[in-house]
Amino acid sequence: MKQQVGPFYQLRLATRTVLGLCCLLPAIPVLANNDDDESRAGGRQNDYCSATARAQFVACGYEQRDDYFTAQAVCLNETDDEERQACLADRTANSKESKQLCQEQFDARRDLCAMLGEAQYDPSFRPENFVNPLQIGATVDPNPYWPLVPRTQWVYQDAGSGQQITVTVTEKTKQIEGVTCIVVNDVVRVNGELIEDTDDWIAQDLQGNIWYCGEEVKDYESFSGDHPANPELVEIAGSFKVGRDGAKPGILMYAISTVGQIYRQEFAVGEAEDVAQVIHVNGDEAVFGFSCESKCVVTRDFSPLDPGVEENKFYKPGVGLILELGVGTTERVELISKSILP
Repeated sequence: MKQQVGPFYQLRLATRTVLGLCCLLPAIPVLANNDDDESRAGGRQNDYCSATARAQFVACGYEQRDDYFTAQAVCLNETDDEERQACLADRTANSKESKQLCQEQFDARRDLCAMLGEAQYDPSFRPENFVNPLQIGATVDPNPYWPLVPRTQWVYQDAGSGQQITVTVTEKTKQIEGVTCIVVNDVVRVNGELIEDTDDWIAQDLQGNIWYCGEEVKDYESFSGDHPANPELVEIAGSFKVGRDGAKPGILMYAISTVGQIYRQEFAVGEAEDVAQVIHVNGDEAVFGFSCESKCVVTRDFSPLDPGVEENKFYKPGVGLILELGVGTTERVELISKSILP
């Protein structure tokens, strides 16, 4: 879910573009055969979560090695000797960073397995268990902490980065695996310039829990020298949809939260692995115009894809997300307005 921006968002983009690993993972020989790979990815019987982490570690090595040689191919076509050598030096430095990232992601996934357990991740996602999202706020009570009422709009401001984030619950729906999900549009701008326009697909079940069905991510960038200087689509990484390439749904917010509760918000291997843990149910913070009044559910949000990066999110009943705080950083994304569009 892309309600967060700031350093967390920027690190996610950097993670997607880190270059190669080549042969720097000694556990993955260049000419390894499939049987060797399967033995490395396996493990004790029924340790599904840890075995998944090991398989992802092997895949990470191959992916980064592929990036290494792709970068080398680019560098070899630099005609200026100094620029070519600088390019190759960057390739080598990036490959070392990639090796470290693969290891850190592996460690983070193993830590997560210790918290979630070793069971396979396969949540029940059946159409009969979900409401018509267009009736939320009318004949269906909304989740108080994530009110998925059509035409609701939240506007957030990240003073540090200058980003303004507009989140709108549209009246559009998308059926995914038979479940009717509502389209929530998430637009990020800096000084009026578009940098992200993402559609999130979200559903509410009969118990009031909010589910994440997927997202279509579109990142944009403007380039100096272009005329007209219109933002161009440059990245769709992070996109996923339940049922496609093994992706599965996650929970964005339970109807009733309890301290210590930990859950996957999304599950698309290598693309979307956000996790949340409830750390308070009577949190107290305030932003301009909105105060928790000691009633906020507070979550610790993190992802094994971005080891060491965490946020705390404050959800006020009847309003929704009002504040995101970067853990160990100065990141502060505040709700500045909430409205119902005509």
